[in-house]
Amino acid sequence: MFNLVFKYTGKFKVAAIITPVLMVLEVLFDVLIPFVMSKIIDVGVNGSAGADIDYIIRMGLVMVGLSMCAMICGGLAGYTSAIASSGFVYNIRMAMFKKINTYSFANIEKFEVPSLVTRLTRDMRMLRMAYIAIVRQLFRAPINLFFSALMVYKIDKSLAIVFWIAIPVLASGLFLIAYNAHPRFKVLMQKYDDMNGKLEENFIAIRVVKTFVRERFEKLKFKKTSENVRDFQRKAESIVLLNDPLFNLVMYSCMIAVSWLGGNYIISKMMTVGEFMSYLSYLKQILFSLMMISSIMMQIVFAQASVDRANEVLNEIVDIDDEGNDENLILEDGSIKFENVSFAYSKDARKMSLSDVNLEIASGETIGIIGSTGSSKTTLIQLIPRLYDVTKGSVIVGGHNVKDYKLENLRKEISVVLQKDVLFSGTIEENLLWGDENASFEEIVEATKVAQAHDFIMSFPDGYQTELGQGGVNVSGGQKQRLTIARALLKRPKIIILDDSTSAVDTDTDKRIRQSLKEKLADMTTIIIAQRIASVMEADKIVVMEDGRVTDIGTHDELLKINEVYADLYYTQLKGVS
Repeated sequence: MFNLVFKYTGKFKVAAIITPVLMVLEVLFDVLIPFVMSKIIDVGVNGSAGADIDYIIRMGLVMVGLSMCAMICGGLAGYTSAIASSGFVYNIRMAMFKKINTYSFANIEKFEVPSLVTRLTRDMRMLRMAYIAIVRQLFRAPINLFFSALMVYKIDKSLAIVFWIAIPVLASGLFLIAYNAHPRFKVLMQKYDDMNGKLEENFIAIRVVKTFVRERFEKLKFKKTSENVRDFQRKAESIVLLNDPLFNLVMYSCMIAVSWLGGNYIISKMMTVGEFMSYLSYLKQILFSLMMISSIMMQIVFAQASVDRANEVLNEIVDIDDEGNDENLILEDGSIKFENVSFAYSKDARKMSLSDVNLEIASGETIGIIGSTGSSKTTLIQLIPRLYDVTKGSVIVGGHNVKDYKLENLRKEISVVLQKDVLFSGTIEENLLWGDENASFEEIVEATKVAQAHDFIMSFPDGYQTELGQGGVNVSGGQKQRLTIARALLKRPKIIILDDSTSAVDTDTDKRIRQSLKEKLADMTTIIIAQRIASVMEADKIVVMEDGRVTDIGTHDELLKINEVYADLYYTQLKGVS
């Protein structure tokens, strides 16, 4: 926790330093108030010459002044702590977000999206509360305890022994509570991740849920998940709840002991009434400080699980790294070469997803990749922009190993339209500008015409300014695919990969898209992954994949003669078509 505080307070250090200073000043003013009150009682009220009204008024004004100063310091400390804590959370959240953006697909899959969202939201809220407790109360409470105990010791040494006994008892109890609570809260955070995952899945698939009338099933599923969170929360907090009984036991024991001893001291003239009253005030401050320390310790225990989770994100080793690569190395052309490539999604996988793939693609060629579901077609093309790294072998793009490029230099020359590519909330134009934020409107229109999207865009009342819902929910699947193709084309890449990205459009539109790509972007290497033979049959060459291996490469006519699987697909899909 403290390592994160020191590392990520950043430019808000001034506010973080001023806060405890103000808290110390507030403590000093608060500690002086009981001392002044004892003087008012012993000198102003019970003095040898009787009541001294002038003295009482003067010292009363001093008390008011001390109270005002304490209030001002406390108020300013609240303001500066808010600045420091919000700045701290901002810094650590941005650091986590930046780190997550460097993750490969494998890293993201390790954490899962709902967990990352929870870590950036709920966990950060827990850290902010703990940070406020640290910069304010963690300084105020011990200092207040020290000065109050010092004043108690000054008034009567024998009574002070009560606190020297009570403090170790309370500290030992708090340590045991914190030690046992922390692992339970860590498990609780994981349960929150599971619940958020179920929520995200339900909301994203709400149309499917309603279509299949599965609302009741989803409610029962969420109820079970929510109950699981509740049970673990109860289990975690059951230990923390012991904090209050322990504190009350220590507090009331101290009050009883001090009241009994102090009463005897007054009777035996060993202590004045004013001293006893100030002693009780200091007792209250000491007990309040102990309570605050107890509360801070529990707050840190709550936050420690969030600290661990934040550190997991920040310390994650990114398995795709371009540190030290040549920033000036750029793709000279769109040639691609797979040399003895094998790949597995995990190190302990029993079977390779890709095995011994050898494939050469010349710059400007149009390549079709076809194969049954699960033949690793998508896996193959994801190695080109280094969304994953090969397990064995090498991928050569533009004459250089993909691992030699800076990721930015590599990926800005490669456009990938993934199977599950999405649009974002905003206008159609804003979505298209993801391809090139500096593109002119004429360039946008040109790209949409190649993708056969311009006509349906202009059919909307607002044209390119039509607002899209999150994920592009208010356009059809075919329209969404054409928009994502246009967005990819705006990058003007050397390589474009269409991963089954025309599956939702009709065959005529699919054909027109391919014709436009060939006519207007002939110098661009195009890779088309498809389930439909019609989508790849006019490619310069077609790659047939099966079970993670390349089984045959050739033109449409060649494959009809040499590859039985390809021939079966062709005659099944295009039977009766001339």
